[in-house]
Amino acid sequence: MRIRSIPYQPLLLRLLHGLNAILVLAAFITGFLVYDSWDGRWGRLGLSEANRNLIDIHGTFGFLLFFVFIGFAIYSVRVGRKRLVAKNSISKLRNVGQPSWWYALHRIANTVMLLAAGLGVVSGKFQEENWLPQGQMNQPAYFLHLTAWILIGLSLAFHLLLSAKVGGIPLWQSMIQRDYRASESPKIWPQKIQNWLRHPRW
Repeated sequence: MRIRSIPYQPLLLRLLHGLNAILVLAAFITGFLVYDSWDGRWGRLGLSEANRNLIDIHGTFGFLLFFVFIGFAIYSVRVGRKRLVAKNSISKLRNVGQPSWWYALHRIANTVMLLAAGLGVVSGKFQEENWLPQGQMNQPAYFLHLTAWILIGLSLAFHLLLSAKVGGIPLWQSMIQRDYRASESPKIWPQKIQNWLRHPRW
């Protein structure tokens, strides 16, 4: 039996990915509780009663996620492009069952997850705190927010499953490793930022 080694992931990727994941999950769970207590148009579990504090808590996670997501999205597009949809990703979907097919699906899942989180963050910025307490359940921005919530749940499931398929448990482990290379030490980040500001690479 072949044992896969744990791949190395850049420190900044792990930090941004970890923070983003925590805040997305927190916003996802509190978002469901808000829906469950105030809306429930597609069914409800009755886990919580209508409570204005739930909306505030969900909004706080959304506010924090906004800033972390921007950093993660920029990193993903500029540095982590190889993990997102490529020009040949669609053509590789013809190779059903082959490794290239799984990798293409993984890239698509990553991209959809990023877009769904982005839709959730952007649509959340257009929410009004009083909509649900006042019974305004049909606002377009709120409906987009619900749609983003569903997409996040589905894409998160596929993201985890396909990550396990293409990289196995070692890939999951690589995202929570604490070791990092000397060239990535946070101690030299200020100098790197200064160098980038002096000579930006767009």
